[in-house]
Formats: sequence, C-alpha cells, structure tokens
Amino acid sequence: MSDRARAESVLKDAAATCDAHLRRWVGQLDGAVGQVAAYQFGWTRDGSPDRRHGGKNVRAALALGCARAVGGDPQRAVPAAVAVEMVHNLSLLYDDVLDGDALRRHRASAWEVFGPGAATRSADALLMLAFEVLAGPDGEAVAGEASAALLDTLIQLAVGESLDVLFEAAPRVELSECLEMVSGKTASLISCACRLGALHGGGGPAQVETLAAFGHDLGMAFQLVDDLLGIWGDETVTGKPVFADLRARKLSVPVVAAMASNTAAGDELARRYALPAGPGRAGEAELARLVEEAGGRRWTVERAAEHADGARRRLRSLADGPGAVPGAVADLDALCELIVNRSY
Repeated sequence: MSDRARAESVLKDAAATCDAHLRRWVGQLDGAVGQVAAYQFGWTRDGSPDRRHGGKNVRAALALGCARAVGGDPQRAVPAAVAVEMVHNLSLLYDDVLDGDALRRHRASAWEVFGPGAATRSADALLMLAFEVLAGPDGEAVAGEASAALLDTLIQLAVGESLDVLFEAAPRVELSECLEMVSGKTASLISCACRLGALHGGGGPAQVETLAAFGHDLGMAFQLVDDLLGIWGDETVTGKPVFADLRARKLSVPVVAAMASNTAAGDELARRYALPAGPGRAGEAELARLVEEAGGRRWTVERAAEHADGARRRLRSLADGPGAVPGAVADLDALCELIVNRSY
C-alpha cells in the first residue's frame, strides 16, 4: 500500500470512528444553533439532508493515531478526536464571518446561509460542547489535563486570530509576526490533537511532549501548504476561487516572504497590495507572478519542507523509544506525507 493510500485509509477510518459520536453530541444542540452546526459538519443542506460536505478529519485522525502510537486503545481517544474536530469547525465558523469568506468546502459558508449571528452562536455552543465531551465518562481519567491543554490551545487560537485581523489593516508585517500567527491559528490545534490523543492513549510524559512537538511542526507545514494553495490551488479541488487570498489582500506567508525579500518584485508587490483590489483575474495573476518572482513561493515551499522534516524527526524519536507501536507511527508518517503534498 502506498503512503497516500495508507493516509487516506487512516482518514477514512477516523471519520467512521468519530461520525456517530459527533452526530450524537451535536444533536444535543437545539434550533438554529444545531442547524448551523449540522450544516458546518456537512450533514445537511440548508437544514435538509445532504451528501457529506465535511472536512478531511485530519485532527481526529491524528488524535486516534497518536493514541495508537503510544500503545493505547484508540477508542479511549474518541473524546479527544471529537473535541478537536469541534474546535476546528467552530474556528472555521468564526474565520468565515470575520474574513467574509462566502465559500467553504465547495458550497456557501454557514454564515452566508444562516447569517453571521447564527454562525457565531453555533460556534460558541460548539466551544462549550467540546469541554463537555472531554469531561464525559470516556475521558475522565485525563479530563483535567486534557481540558487544560484545550483551554491553552483556545487562547493561542484567539491570539492567532487577533493577529490575522490586525494584519488586515497593516500595509505589511514582519515575517516573524506572520509565522507567529500561523503557529496560533493552525499549528496549536494540530499539536493539541496529538497531545490529547497521546494522553488518552496512556502515553508517558516524554511521549506526550514528543507527539505534541510533532503536531506543531506538522501544523506549521499544513498552514504553509494552505497558504500556497490559497494563491495557486486549483479551485475545482480546493473549493475556493483561484487567487482568493490575493483578491482579499491577505498577508499570507508567501506574500509576506516576498515583501521581505528586498527585491524589486517584492517592493512592487507591496506597492500594488496597498492599492484597492480591482475587478478581474488579470491583476491577481500579476500579483501571483510578483510573489513568485520575489521568491515568496519558493521560501514557503522550503519552510514547509523544513517543518515536515522536523515532524518526521519527532516520529523517529518516538519510534526509537520504549512502548511505541511501529505500524501506528508509520500511519502518522503517511499522514504527514499526505498533508505536505496535498492539493486541497
């Protein structure tokens, strides 16, 4: 079996493992709050049954995989997997409202269908529900430590989101600031998924920390690839319009790296970014060309590869220690490969 097929099988198994649990918990949300949540998870279309438009279940798969990797029963990590998927989806609800993004997963964003107020209320409800999941009978043994880790992650998510919003009013930002935002908005939750999975799997302190560090490196690589797809991704695959981030004048990592390059192309990119966005794709294609000419695309690809290599080193360290399960570690490695080389 190829690494890609292995990773896709792991993601499929995670979805199958968690789906009924997610539906049971989300089913407790009443009225419009529950409707928005069901729509966000891809279970309904405007409140009526629909084919699944859900996410990739990366965070759930990592939680379950990390539990297996330390020799634990993945079923004991289901609360962790469910909680991190809830937090991921509520963060998307908030993001889409704040950014005004009208598309998510090949269809209208939840706030476009139900309104921004309903979307944010649903996100608030999912936030409370995630802690209830971790405190449930299946997660009692590590509930306190797991809840503290999730709370710390939510603080990091809030800081990352705040930086992202602040960047919208800034003509340019430092590359270090942009990477700090990436760490908060994306890497923190993926790291948390790995930490919670290892905790629920009964991993020792060193194993838990190793897998949390693995998740952080993987999360950094994940977002850097996402930023590349936000400019050069195929909209039929990503579900978002081509050049979407350039049209929104987002200061994503490739753009910031290009502006920091001290090149003529980078300076021209900064000048054009300060101008109002014009209609049509020709101007956006020119911005993409400037990002590439200034080295922003290359820098981001190389940095993503560095973080992916760091994640793999963490896995090798785990595999060399006592109590690790080689097959489960190989599953995590396959997920890492898929994430770094994905097209959506």
